[in-house]
Amino acid sequence: MALDQAPAPAVSRRRSAGRSPGAPREQKRHVAFLTRLRRDYPLLIMVAPTVIVLGLFTYIPLLGNAIAFMDYVPFLGFGGSAWVGFDNFTALFHDDAFWNALVNTLQITALQLLLFFPIPIALAVFLHSVLHSSIKRFVQSVIYLPHFLSWVIIVALFQQMFGGAGALNRFLVTNGVSPLDIMSNPDTFKLLLVFQGVWKDAGWGTIIFLAAIAAIDASQYEAATIDGAGSGMRFWHVTLPGMRPIIVLMLILRLGDALSVGFEQILLQRDAVGPGAAEVLDTYVYFNGIVDGNWGAATAAGLLKGIVSLVLVLGANSLAHKLGEEGIYQR
Repeated sequence: MALDQAPAPAVSRRRSAGRSPGAPREQKRHVAFLTRLRRDYPLLIMVAPTVIVLGLFTYIPLLGNAIAFMDYVPFLGFGGSAWVGFDNFTALFHDDAFWNALVNTLQITALQLLLFFPIPIALAVFLHSVLHSSIKRFVQSVIYLPHFLSWVIIVALFQQMFGGAGALNRFLVTNGVSPLDIMSNPDTFKLLLVFQGVWKDAGWGTIIFLAAIAAIDASQYEAATIDGAGSGMRFWHVTLPGMRPIIVLMLILRLGDALSVGFEQILLQRDAVGPGAAEVLDTYVYFNGIVDGNWGAATAAGLLKGIVSLVLVLGANSLAHKLGEEGIYQR
């Protein structure tokens, strides 16, 4: 028999017989999807309410950003309102109140990142160093409690303590000292906001960092102690590197919400200090859109805020990848 007419090897015939050229790749994917669906349907049913709520109240309302490009009239709706292109953004950039709100927002954001963000980390390290479990639970309960109070109660408590007729000023006047203007002073209002935020949420923010410290292998501390490392060196070379991924993750998430500096907290105190010191982007959107009915400019301001927040998250996440951290998602 000629060489070019030799029969195919048995292995090749078996491989050819094992193939199913009539079954397209799409059909295989469909079968695999149905298999995963039958396998995971309890989990899908469990997460379905959350997905539905998220879609109804988060993603579907995003369609309303079209108002930023319209001369929107609520009585006419989307179909009857005229499209104006970027006119709302042009008017926004020529509005001094918008720039004042933007500057105030950035200043409060910077103060929160510098003064508020490190405090939960320090509290977590302090609580981790407390050896007696009863003392640790008591301190945790005390610092967690303000998180469950509403801003109405928080502002009322601060008013009773530091207001013009509050306990502090009554004590100062009784002892012949001039009273302090704390709650209605525009110059110190931003620091007051940060202090209120620290008192309310710093303890609650320690939960994640405490979990990060608890996940560090105890043998690393033992090895560092054997090598002669003190408490400061153990913190710098063991605790802080173990917490670093969580710190980076929380910082990125905080940057995504950086321009939301506390709408309810500021709205409750805005009249006491005036819009010059207390107007931020959220209150600007509220008063221009809902109160004054300038829906287009208000939506444009909210859309710009969302775009800037997205850029901050993506930029911070890219920087985290360059520094060797995972960030909030993998590339």
